[in-house]
Amino acid sequence: MNKPTIGLVIPTKNAQATLDKLLNTLKNSPIAFTTLIIDSSSDDETVSIAKSHHANVIIIPPADFNHGTTREYARQQLATDIVVYLTQDAIPVNENLLANLVKPLIVSDEITVSYGRQIAHKGADIFEAFPREYNYPEQAQVRSIKDVNQYGVYTFFCSNSCAAYKNSALDEIGGFKSVISNEDYFAVADLLQQGYKIAYAADAIVSHSHRYSLWQEFQRYFDTGYVRAENPIIQQLVGQAESRGVGFVASLIKKVWHDHPLLIPYAVIQSLMKWLGYRIGFYGSILPLWMRKRLSQQAYYWG
Repeated sequence: MNKPTIGLVIPTKNAQATLDKLLNTLKNSPIAFTTLIIDSSSDDETVSIAKSHHANVIIIPPADFNHGTTREYARQQLATDIVVYLTQDAIPVNENLLANLVKPLIVSDEITVSYGRQIAHKGADIFEAFPREYNYPEQAQVRSIKDVNQYGVYTFFCSNSCAAYKNSALDEIGGFKSVISNEDYFAVADLLQQGYKIAYAADAIVSHSHRYSLWQEFQRYFDTGYVRAENPIIQQLVGQAESRGVGFVASLIKKVWHDHPLLIPYAVIQSLMKWLGYRIGFYGSILPLWMRKRLSQQAYYWG
């Protein structure tokens, strides 16, 4: 791929606190790109900030947003060789983010998706920082469908908070699915089954982390469990995801015990809330609609 065209997609909703810093960091990028903001009818200065950076802006009703469908719509509007996705609060650590992120796609015909390293925001506590440390190591990596036995569900790990795809490959699999969450996981699973590979670009770094309450953790994992049951491709390929979760919890408890032993009870409760959310979500289709809407973090999804 010789000098591919590159499009950057950022879905936004009231992003004035972070968007200017994000776009300002990228304005000195060594590679050219086009920016498209898909804004869910923000009522702050998001749109004016985007336009001040010469970004293209499409405004949609909040109820029309969908993690998969909105990103699929955006890439079709751009029609570039490579499409990069960032979230509004994923702040590049330097201007080389896009160049480092798309490099694996340019140097290899087999690699069709790459994702960057996420580090916790400055001042993040252990529960905010540890997931980033666990899932985003310092070493770069390339994975294929042949690695399922070694990595299990992590084979398909990717985050559209900072990821790049070859548009032609997404076309082959029909693009992103209309799902409540995990659109990146399902796209990667489809791509790897086609014989392609995924790259983890450890030198493409964004600052991106969240501090969730126990209820928010439950809701997030309810959504994950629900969408995994609704789209069983991951289970068919690797079985249930609990083994990855068990490894995460064991490592978290060890870390907390070493650094903040008084927080062990909270670590146990938080882990239990995630597991309960996932398991209830996995069987969520049998629940009445009002209950699914209450337990989900994405209330708009249920109408």
